[in-house]
Amino acid sequence: MNRRLVVYVISDSIGETGEQVVKAAISQFVCKDCEIRRFPYISEEEQIIEIINEAKNENSMIVFTMVIPSLRKKLREAAQKHNILAIDIMTPIIKSLEKVLGDKPKNEPGLIRKLDEKYFKKIEAIEFAVKYDDGKDPRGLKKADIVLIGISRTSKTPLSMYLAHKNIKVANVPLVPEVPVPEELFKIAPQKIIGLTTNPIKLNEIRQERLKALGLKNEANYASMDRILSELDYAEGIMKRLGCPIIDVSSKAIEESASIILEIIKQNTQVLT
Repeated sequence: MNRRLVVYVISDSIGETGEQVVKAAISQFVCKDCEIRRFPYISEEEQIIEIINEAKNENSMIVFTMVIPSLRKKLREAAQKHNILAIDIMTPIIKSLEKVLGDKPKNEPGLIRKLDEKYFKKIEAIEFAVKYDDGKDPRGLKKADIVLIGISRTSKTPLSMYLAHKNIKVANVPLVPEVPVPEELFKIAPQKIIGLTTNPIKLNEIRQERLKALGLKNEANYASMDRILSELDYAEGIMKRLGCPIIDVSSKAIEESASIILEIIKQNTQVLT
């Protein structure tokens, strides 16, 4: 006997988990007339009553993924009253985890979706940082949450990637005396720009190590003190012209510099709101 069956999937979130479980289970049967009806974002007891009143008139069963205790209780009671089979997917797993972890569940709908959204936002920020690294495309400056500027070896790229993992879109622009500064830099709000500077002696050491890694001689102009002082003076002039905050990164770890930038972002947000 193969009667028509309607499976009601009820959730206080999107309901996708419950629907996928039902589909997987139904696939194990030759069910020629099976229908799945999904009811997402159920947040009121009245909604549950309406669904039960519809289900009681059909050959039906209910599968639910609800984390709000009061709604679970109401659904069980209403289904039992009308002799409708109701299967709770989430509660046995949550109870087991509660016992194993020794912790209480949040009982908040849609958390997995929020986690997914946060993950994809992070990926988007990382891709942005790669695309607009080292002044590759000045069009990205207007799209960025923060723009880092500074001479070579002032941690622009490491900071960009670190902040990207905090879901912040960062572009960075190298300041080189021989290369014109992109016009777009002067068309964005100065509070979105962070100038990075450093101690010339420290920078000299870093650049010499960089030359060694590349198999070049230490006498190259790139690592000379005169060149470094010239670049720092040039960069300082640009930063003053822009009126942007300046961070000395010479004695700071990436995390420490990033923390200062995050605080600047926070202050800017407060001012705007």
